Amino acid sequence: MKKNKNKTDNTNIKWFIQVFLMTFILSIIFSYISTNGVSNLSIMPAVLILIIVVGLGILFDIIGVAVTVANEEEFHAKASKKIEGSKDSIKLIKNASKVANICADVIGDICGVLSGAISALISVKIANQYGMKINLQFLMSALVSALTVGGKAIGKEIANKNATKIVHTVGKIINKWSFLRRSKKDQNKK
Repeated sequence: MKKNKNKTDNTNIKWFIQVFLMTFILSIIFSYISTNGVSNLSIMPAVLILIIVVGLGILFDIIGVAVTVANEEEFHAKASKKIEGSKDSIKLIKNASKVANICADVIGDICGVLSGAISALISVKIANQYGMKINLQFLMSALVSALTVGGKAIGKEIANKNATKIVHTVGKIINKWSFLRRSKKDQNKK
């Protein structure tokens, strides 16, 4: 019994370290790209990037929720019929806590931090461009927060009602991506 507890503790520590490093590296990369990219853009393209970042956060939150509520048995039936993406969907569901952690927490939180930074940059751009003396940053932050939280609330409802479709779609994407990677490796071996 004690051996299993130690194994579980070690697995949890390894998972923490992996998530920590992944989040740290992705945050640096995305923050650098978005901050430097947005600072060189005019207002409209910067707003478009902000909308994309908020949308990505909501989308990955939807995937994280869908994976946790999807019914694995439905995918076993699909896998027995060799329906594309079913086996990958089963893997997603079997690893639901990790998938949800990566989708909703890692990617979702990075998108949240990025959207805050981008909205601050946009506020400064608007104030400078139009010579405004008021601080728009508070208004922009509130607007972005409201869109994110509201979008995630709607997204959770969508994920609960359409979990099977969402997980199967993600399973198909992973299946195609895995197939393309395998094909590329096979070509490189020749």
